[in-house]
Amino acid sequence: MSRSAVEESAVQQAVGPSGGRDVLRLATAQALAGANSSVFYATGAVVGNILAPDKTLATLPISVFVVGMAVSTLPVGAIARLHGRRAAFLVGTGAAVVAGGIATAAVVLGSFWLYCLAAFLGGAYAAVVVSFRFAAADCVPFERRARAMSFVMAGGVFAGVIGPQLVTHTMDLWPPYLFAATHVAQAAVAAVSALVLVGVHIPMPSRTEIAGGRPLMEIARQPRFVVAVICGVVSYMVMNFLMTAAPLAMRMCGLSQESANTGLQWHIIAMYAPGFVTGHLITRFGAPRVVAAGLTLIALSAAAGLMGVDVPHFWVMLILLGVGWNFGFVGASALVLGCHRPEERTRVQSLNDFLVFGTMTVGSLSSGGLLTTSGWSTVLAVSFVPLAAAVLALVVMRVSNRAAFGGGSAR
Repeated sequence: MSRSAVEESAVQQAVGPSGGRDVLRLATAQALAGANSSVFYATGAVVGNILAPDKTLATLPISVFVVGMAVSTLPVGAIARLHGRRAAFLVGTGAAVVAGGIATAAVVLGSFWLYCLAAFLGGAYAAVVVSFRFAAADCVPFERRARAMSFVMAGGVFAGVIGPQLVTHTMDLWPPYLFAATHVAQAAVAAVSALVLVGVHIPMPSRTEIAGGRPLMEIARQPRFVVAVICGVVSYMVMNFLMTAAPLAMRMCGLSQESANTGLQWHIIAMYAPGFVTGHLITRFGAPRVVAAGLTLIALSAAAGLMGVDVPHFWVMLILLGVGWNFGFVGASALVLGCHRPEERTRVQSLNDFLVFGTMTVGSLSSGGLLTTSGWSTVLAVSFVPLAAAVLALVVMRVSNRAAFGGGSAR
């Protein structure tokens, strides 16, 4: 049996025979697309620190990357609703190729603001990539949606290798322009991702879906949707808050760029490796319990970071942070799937992502300034506040469900 046949068989065992080939392509594209995000996260604060007119703006490129994600989620959803998800995918990969070219020019020319423009376009691509999980859910029967979604997220495991290794092996290839060659490679990987996505076959939107469904405000008022958004926001915001600051914090603590790259590599692997089992855990224990486990792991991550500033402390912190993010974010995404009708999916999913990434900009924008003015320990300590708010939201939903079901537990 060929390797591709074996891989497709594994996908079909996870999500069923229906849609297995498309889920595999989406997982592959997820792996390739992760190089885009990991390159900007690994280099953004360092390049920013070199190019920025004010050192407090060092993490601004990463913040702009997040803004690009937030601003692009609703347009991406509109393109998917009107022209199909594949069209949205190809627009996103085109933005990534352009982003790589602009970032290269920015590094060579020494232009901080041009680099921020590249980061914005990279964020637009990331907004498309996060919709892969919902696209996978469209490819399979209802009962296998959580598994398909988490399997595609698991494709990011390879991104954890591709992205940081791409940085490590290319950052010095174009002296004296640190990371210039890295962004050339980033653009090339995005082009390969586009070729993979061309073969994805997802049903075109029906007239009913184009017409819409219930008003968004009616859907957004559902308690389940509110809790899903809160948990998704907190999981992603705290992860981004800590991950944005970590590479620069390591440099400030006298640790090497190679150590930061390796830590980021294991962080990204930890973000996506649980995807092979997260869907099964959601099916067995319910999304709220998986989300609660994720929030707990993120809290343990911050606690581990507070224990010291040596390389092992940063690495353990980043690994726990990655696993916690996976459980929290995928679990919250599964909650969203229960909040909409089929014809409402693209609008509701893009609204969820807009709220998640729009709020996440707060964490990204504040992490650099907080790190440079108050230190790494303060960054870690602040993260406990939103985590407590998300746990409270889950508890309120659970109590409300028990009351609604006469005291029984609701998953």
